[in-house]
Amino acid sequence: MSGRRLSDDERALWSGVARSIAPLRRPARPARAAAEPAGEPVPGRSRPKPKSKPAPKPASVVRPAAAAPAGPPPPVPLGRRLRQRIARGTHAIDGRLDLHGMTQSAAHDALQRFLRAAQARGGRNVLVITGKGSGDPTGERGVLKRQVPLWLRLPEFRSLVVGFESAGIGHGGEGALYVSLRKSQRR
Repeated sequence: MSGRRLSDDERALWSGVARSIAPLRRPARPARAAAEPAGEPVPGRSRPKPKSKPAPKPASVVRPAAAAPAGPPPPVPLGRRLRQRIARGTHAIDGRLDLHGMTQSAAHDALQRFLRAAQARGGRNVLVITGKGSGDPTGERGVLKRQVPLWLRLPEFRSLVVGFESAGIGHGGEGALYVSLRKSQRR
């Protein structure tokens, strides 16, 4: 693990990711310990009388809590066939966004605006170019390449994104993503 500290933006992003996840199972409750351990009777002492069992409590009716409106599900991979059709050019790309040279905050805002606009126009699949990143002296490569997939999984993007996957070599390969958009919720 590296000794690098997280920036404020990265800490805010991580806290958003951490809040959006739920454990797979509830932790098991520990068994109740016996109030008094049963031991050998001490010579010269009489045995304690067994305690009478308390009357059973009436079962309380557990009412299900009002279910919060479920948000859209998290993004999923596009699927092999759709990815192949987009990569070969037989399925249209409805828009392109190039994030080269942007800071993380500018790229995040640009990505959100672009996806909202594409969804409003009825776009279904877009290309987001992050670039592979240039090696800097600290050994970090491709900050946007790593961050954009994390952003697309955040709750604020779930109403926009169905799924995403690395682009085909002709569209930038590992330096770009195909993003599938949800249908607009206009009524």
